[in-house]
Amino acid sequence: PLQPLQAKPVPKGSRASRKKTCEPEIARSLIKKIFSHYAKMPVARHAFKIVEKCATRYFKQLSSDLEAYTTHAHRKTVEKADLEVLMRRQGLVTDKMPLHVLIERYLPLEYRKLLIPMAVSGNKVIPPCK
Repeated sequence: PLQPLQAKPVPKGSRASRKKTCEPEIARSLIKKIFSHYAKMPVARHAFKIVEKCATRYFKQLSSDLEAYTTHAHRKTVEKADLEVLMRRQGLVTDKMPLHVLIERYLPLEYRKLLIPMAVSGNKVIPPCK
């Protein structure tokens, strides 16, 4: 006699295992825009993929270094001084090339106003110094 086929039970996995952990990424369009601005010549598509990988690795390393400096100082917040120390160790900030010069050279005016204190009428300093 024929016996009815029984369905095999489907193993129930945890729902967390189904979800992929997604790391934050820099927008590809932003990387492409910045790179093409400085390259000033046509760049092949496969070259942008390599530039994207390099930018991702660079920012991962940058953030882990900043995290190490902040942890060493027994703080939970990255401060401007941490970034300045990192840039000094990378050779970007020197005695001849201070951070303010880099800010003025490479950042747009609206960011410069936020980062570099300047005096305005009424004897006020913007942004306020801490």
